[in-house]
Amino acid sequence: MNNENIVKKVCKELGITQKELAERLGVPQSTISGWAKGDIPKMTQLALELLIENKELKEKLNIFKQAFKVASEL
Repeated sequence: MNNENIVKKVCKELGITQKELAERLGVPQSTISGWAKGDIPKMTQLALELLIENKELKEKLNIFKQAFKVASEL
């Protein structure tokens, strides 16, 4: 991952607020705020990176499905 804060990147990529991220992860918003300031455990960093990777893989899968659908209609 690049140097962009992972919390801010996840929120931006998923189109959610830090509050919504806290709700999804089941942690207090103050925890998310701390992570956004750079005080983030390594395992949390990895989990947030996986959220982004999962989103990217879903997007690629949808593109493949659309291409397959078009090809099967030919």
